[in-house]
This record gives sequence, structure tokens and C-alpha cells, in this order.
Amino acid sequence: MVGRPRSEESRRAILQAALRLCERDGYPNVTLKAIAAEAGTGRQTLYRWWNTKADVLLEAMTAVVAPGLPPSPPDLGSFLRETFALTDGVAGRVVVGLMAEAQSDPDLAERLRTRLIGPRRAALREVLERDSAPSHADLDLIVDMIFGAMWYRLLNRHAPVDALLAEEITVLVRSLT
Repeated sequence: MVGRPRSEESRRAILQAALRLCERDGYPNVTLKAIAAEAGTGRQTLYRWWNTKADVLLEAMTAVVAPGLPPSPPDLGSFLRETFALTDGVAGRVVVGLMAEAQSDPDLAERLRTRLIGPRRAALREVLERDSAPSHADLDLIVDMIFGAMWYRLLNRHAPVDALLAEEITVLVRSLT
């Protein structure tokens, strides 16, 4: 894209503003106009760098909230506690909003899988290979079961995604051996 390069200070202000608005107003009520106002930047700056609020919030998730995974993921219980802790507060609201929007936006769904969900799945699979899973197990199915429980609770809101869930899943997976 032609134009001035991004100012890192403006970029960070926009990402932080988007997260604040999502926490305060909820994902459905966040707009690009509101993000620009909250960040104290012009709308043209925002529109030059992102096309949708989902783009801004996905970048906020990958750059600010969950910028990366540890080089060598810890044991299963630690990995799940750390991952589940990310779902608390604004991060949970953002991922639920992104996932809901991705259901009708195949391009967003692909970006969400590639930038946020895929790396977590791969890291969990690595932890299972090293730490917990029986040799005969279908690791992709176990990953689906673990993250399925997390997503079900996030979307249904009937029970917390917390350290207790992490412990219960860890015990369950280890019992498969």
C-alpha cells in the first residue's frame, strides 16, 4: 500500500483504544469511528491501516493481548491455565466477538484461524506430544476436545473458563493413557 508508513505510537494507541471500547461497550457496539475518537487519531489514519473493526481487534489480540507463545510451551496444566486466563476480561469478549463475526465472514474466519487459533492449536498439540497424550491417541481430536470445552463455555457462558477447568481437563487427558 502506498502512503505514509504506520506510526508505531498511533498504531498502539488505536489497538489499546479498540480494546478499551470493547471492554466498556462490548464487541457489537465498537465502531471504527469510535476507535479513532478514543485513540485521538483521524479516521483516515484508521481506514488507511484497517478495513473493519474485526481487523483492528484481531491485530490487538495478536499484538497486545496475546503477542506470542512461549518458545517451548510448558506442561499441559500450565499451558491450559495460561491460555484460559487469556479468555478472562476483554480478551474473552474480543475472541467471542471475532468468532461470531467469522461465522458470516469466510475471510475473517481464515485470518482468525491463521493468526490466533492455529498457533494455539499447534502449541497445544506440541505440549500433548511431549507431556500428556498416549501414543495411540488422535492428538487433533484431543486438541478439538480441549478447545471445544473452552469455546463452548465462552459462547454459552454457563460455566467459567478457569484454572479449575484447566486442571479437570489435564486430569482427564492424562487418564487416557
